[in-house]
Amino acid sequence: MGGELLDKLGKDFALALVFLTRLPLPHLDFSGRSLSSALWAAPLVGVVVALIGGSVFALATWLGLASGPAAALALTATMLVTFCLHEDGLGDTADGFGGGRTRERKLEIMRDSRVGTYGVAALALSVLLRWTALSELASAPQVFSALIAAHAASRGLIPGFMHLLPSARTQGLAADAGAPSAEVAVIAAALAALALVLLGLSGAVAIAAMLALWFLLLRWLCLSQIGGHTGDTIGALQQGAEILVLLAASAILI
Repeated sequence: MGGELLDKLGKDFALALVFLTRLPLPHLDFSGRSLSSALWAAPLVGVVVALIGGSVFALATWLGLASGPAAALALTATMLVTFCLHEDGLGDTADGFGGGRTRERKLEIMRDSRVGTYGVAALALSVLLRWTALSELASAPQVFSALIAAHAASRGLIPGFMHLLPSARTQGLAADAGAPSAEVAVIAAALAALALVLLGLSGAVAIAAMLALWFLLLRWLCLSQIGGHTGDTIGALQQGAEILVLLAASAILI
């Protein structure tokens, strides 16, 4: 029984890792596993991404780089390992919500691979805010803590978002994934909360409140703008949450 459970958990983690990153993994048999049931592991994927980014920062500072360039390289590493999956969603969401007048037009714009003015502005602000927050952190241990908290907590919101909102499309990546169960959403949220404790208990409580407000705001926007969620809005959810945690970490840890 214990071996079967560990095998199930391991396959869930591997499936979430394959979906949320572009890390090369050996061929695994995911038959009988669904992405929606595996997304409890999304915060653990965030930890992997954070460890890669933190390691790049540590190596860069060890080689003598200042915190600014080291932070830029760390941010670059996290974006490369995910192939800018969530950044792409943020840009498409900004373009769709900002440029479309009707629900249908907004969804059409969000499906378009071209990036417009709203998307460029959103992406520029995302990179700028995350870079400046990381640049304020003076040591590798602080960067590791901030990145782990940010990447785990931001991905821990994804299952709950997909559970509480209907899919805005009948086809697409998010629609095909299905809706995670309440149990999956709760486990992911618990792992996210655990990661936030790296920033201190009082800080974790304050950040959790901010993330809840961001979650509710984006949920309201999605329902009012397009009637549900898409893969792009999930990316926007992650990006906004990552930014909030990193900004809070820069205030707490310095």
